[in-house]
Amino acid sequence: MRALITISYAHWEGHVRFAAKKYLEHVALRKFQYSQLDRQFFRNYFLPRLAALSASKAKISERCELVDEILYSSDHRFSRVNEDLINTKANLNFEVFADICLVCCVPIQPFADKSTFIDVVLLKRRNAIAHGEETLVEMDDLDEITSETVAMMRNFGDALENHVYMKAYQVA
Repeated sequence: MRALITISYAHWEGHVRFAAKKYLEHVALRKFQYSQLDRQFFRNYFLPRLAALSASKAKISERCELVDEILYSSDHRFSRVNEDLINTKANLNFEVFADICLVCCVPIQPFADKSTFIDVVLLKRRNAIAHGEETLVEMDDLDEITSETVAMMRNFGDALENHVYMKAYQVA
């Protein structure tokens, strides 16, 4: 019974990472200019570089170069997915999931009522089980855990598929 918790969590984390990556790859293969895409794709292009720049304590001149590049890069094409943006950080809690939704332009509101389920039922229990703690799992909980996990996976996948079908990644 305890293994079902770890399997449910693993499927949840793997599905979110895989689906988000495939969605971004789908858009990248079309090689749109950033000016043709939702503004979030342009932000995504610079997010890893901003993080690296702040971590390196770069000089003002390097920061100015980045600002200039931001100001004059809207004609560049989105053609490569940065893996750092869909990083589940080996603990896909609700906050990390919300970040992935933002990167993919998926509204987080439909998932807001699942934050406790994700953080406590799936992640906290999975961590406790994986670290050898004695965690009780009731037989009655298993159906709810699996059905909720599968429903969240379907909802996230459906949201991404709807973006593809409706071409919601493009500027209106």
